[in-house]
Amino acid sequence: MENTNKFFFVSLQKNIMSKILVTGGAGFIGSHTVVELQNSGFEVVIADDLSNSNENVIQQIAEITQKKPIFELVNLANEEVCKQLFTKHSDITAVIHFAASKAVGESVEKPLFYYKNNLCSLLNVLENMVQHNIKPIVFSSSCTVYGQPKTLPVNEQCPLQPAESPYGNSKQIAEEILSDCTKATSIKVISLRYFNPIGAHEAAMIGELPIGVPNNLMPFITQTAAGIREKLSVFGNDYNTPDGTCIRDYIHVVDLAKAHVVALNRMLKNQQKKSIEFFNVGTGKGFSVLEVIKSFEKTSGQKLNYQIVGRRAGDIEQIWADPKFANEELGWKAEKTLDEMTLSAWNWQKKLSKIA
Repeated sequence: MENTNKFFFVSLQKNIMSKILVTGGAGFIGSHTVVELQNSGFEVVIADDLSNSNENVIQQIAEITQKKPIFELVNLANEEVCKQLFTKHSDITAVIHFAASKAVGESVEKPLFYYKNNLCSLLNVLENMVQHNIKPIVFSSSCTVYGQPKTLPVNEQCPLQPAESPYGNSKQIAEEILSDCTKATSIKVISLRYFNPIGAHEAAMIGELPIGVPNNLMPFITQTAAGIREKLSVFGNDYNTPDGTCIRDYIHVVDLAKAHVVALNRMLKNQQKKSIEFFNVGTGKGFSVLEVIKSFEKTSGQKLNYQIVGRRAGDIEQIWADPKFANEELGWKAEKTLDEMTLSAWNWQKKLSKIA
């Protein structure tokens, strides 16, 4: 009887240790990360206000993984609502924090909204983590913290330049908050500075589905090909790049999602070497806007209707990652090609639009 009770206690303890709060978990990157977490045996609580996502995603995750995550419809920027969430799920072991508005162009137009939404939610989450003695948090950061870097590719030691947008600045400020927090509390942080996620899950059941007009390149490409948008605008062709268009490091969203699971395991196994660690999550290759368009036309067989327009405020000229530190220290590496990214995005759009 004693051995049976001991086994029960160990099993119960193991379950408690595996409950992860994923804020913004119904979103593009969040939903793919939830899939990878559940496939790795974690129990997941999604907290999302559905401001840029759809509750149908929860059922799609369940169909892919054969397990439905717990879903809480909450706005974490609301202090009392956030407190109630952590009280209800007091057995959370760690947090992966995605919840934030993320459109560069929109942030230039609505800076106060971006600062309030992105930073208040983080502050509320951190305060409740301290209150409930939850230590690990994987933070969804961005290559925008580097601004327009002076040297390429960008590694984690590159000095941060002034952000080109309120969105990028909110990520810089968030990392400063997290750094200060680790000095004064027991909270541990891994901040993943990822580059440009595109693509969709191979099952074509979850993918990027922005509400309203897309701010990111790939959903605008797929929606133009599907006839939802009349024309794709390419913002500027006079940059100092080989074809004049901006260059980014595009990474498949599934590769990115897997990096979050690796980072989380590193923290849960107490393998961190510092209380806050930063990792670039990218492929190490830069592709221009026109190269992405050409890849999509090749993999989809669709000819895109696009036009060159003026530059967009907040855009940087070119950036791509040096992912060596993440490759060696985390043991993680991006695997999928640009063609695989564009094809998976088109398969997702075809399923949405019921295109044969």
